[in-house]
Amino acid sequence: MPARATKKSENSVRAVGHRRAGRPRAATAASRIYSDLRAELVSLQRRPGEAISEAEIALSYGVSRTPVREAILKLSDEGLVEIFPQSGIFVARIPLAALPEAIIIRKALEETTARLAAERATSSQILNLHSILERQREANAARDGDTFHRADEMFHAMIAEVAGYPGIWTLILQVKVHVDRYRLLTLPQQGRIPRVIAEHQAILDAIEAHDPSRARMAMEIHLEGLLDNIAVTQNFNPEFFDK
Repeated sequence: MPARATKKSENSVRAVGHRRAGRPRAATAASRIYSDLRAELVSLQRRPGEAISEAEIALSYGVSRTPVREAILKLSDEGLVEIFPQSGIFVARIPLAALPEAIIIRKALEETTARLAAERATSSQILNLHSILERQREANAARDGDTFHRADEMFHAMIAEVAGYPGIWTLILQVKVHVDRYRLLTLPQQGRIPRVIAEHQAILDAIEAHDPSRARMAMEIHLEGLLDNIAVTQNFNPEFFDK
């Protein structure tokens, strides 16, 4: 093979190598930006109606706008942001009409995990649930809402794990994205956090007693409260919800 052809071939291989090496980096950047933005949106750090600047996000991460756009499009598919070609990108409001269906789906799935957890829980798993619940009590005493919320998620995720179907919690995470935003607005309401702790205790008591029927009912009562509270929460925070 002529030297020039060999050189050209080597350059082509290097170019392909660079492209292949670059794509995972871009994908990793998009994934990281998506994960961070999603957490900010679900936690209401970015309030509904707030503008989102692709340029500012790209600058803060030291990347081009391409991975930012990929992340934004994925968030748009989840209904967390709205893209208006002539106006910009904005944090989506909580879709009021979608909440009841999402809560009902979650309730059906978690009634199942609670029932199965009561049938299958080991002593060490029950101790783990007690530990998580105690963390919630400590967070409440410290008025630490973020820790309380994380422990709340851990409690429900652990129940799915005890049930033997951790994948159900993964499915629930996809279903309840807007429910989480709404639920955060309920926590400051008078007596809400102590009530959540008491309801978790009732679920745990039933699991520890290996009483599937009582565990299922305790979970139903716990999540039914989210359905009952939608109108009140909307009245207190109308700017967070769509019309």
